[in-house]
Amino acid sequence: MSELEKHNHITAEGLKAIQERLEYLKTTGRAQIAEQIAVARSFGDLSENAEYDAARNDQAKLEGEILELEATVRNAIVVSDDEITNEKVNLGTTVTVFDETEQEQDEYRIVGPSEADPMNNIISTDSPVGAALLGKKVGQTAVVAAPNGEIRLKVLAIART
Repeated sequence: MSELEKHNHITAEGLKAIQERLEYLKTTGRAQIAEQIAVARSFGDLSENAEYDAARNDQAKLEGEILELEATVRNAIVVSDDEITNEKVNLGTTVTVFDETEQEQDEYRIVGPSEADPMNNIISTDSPVGAALLGKKVGQTAVVAAPNGEIRLKVLAIART
């Protein structure tokens, strides 16, 4: 089984966003690429046509993303809302932690790997911080191995996302 074919736990909201992106790429994205290719073809000799080559590369990237998103949707295991509780950190929860190392409070939304956006504190269950926090309850501390030493995150609050 390839990496693309493994099961992917995801929230209902995350699956909807992926399905919307997939629909956009299949309709609007493909139409835009077809237009780019048509315009580039009108420039003449395809053997020395940089615009045509660029459009074909864009088409290959788009089709690759479509295949990846289709595999994600096909293998999605949606975590239902009634499976998500605020008793412990799990997929679909938002957790407030106190970083004992940095002496600051942070908030993370825990999601499946295909939904992660670390720049916005939306972290995957597969990430080091997400994996360390999984299953923790309010008052417990998660220890994350980091290049500069351990990071200790004390769970302050857990909420359903």
